[in-house]
Amino acid sequence: MANHYASSLLRTLRNRISIDTVIVDMLRLDVRPDDTLLRFRCPLCDRFHTATNPKTNLARCFDCEKNFNPIDMVIAVTHCSFVDAVERLKNRSHWMG
Repeated sequence: MANHYASSLLRTLRNRISIDTVIVDMLRLDVRPDDTLLRFRCPLCDRFHTATNPKTNLARCFDCEKNFNPIDMVIAVTHCSFVDAVERLKNRSHWMG
């Protein structure tokens, strides 16, 4: 595993792998979809006062006031290191749009 990643790779992982795909398909979090938003159980506070924003590719917990990009979400859910999260997402690169 690499200890240093090109900023272009990190930008690609953060922006081109859908946060909804990471939440639903990769991490299989408990979700409550409604008509317009994907609500998920926050990995930090365990509440559903959350939403994802496809325009920014971020997930947000309004109770914790925490934003998650795909890398942050993998770290929060799996309790892995940054390097491990990047490697896990790289292995799922076929999800990039």
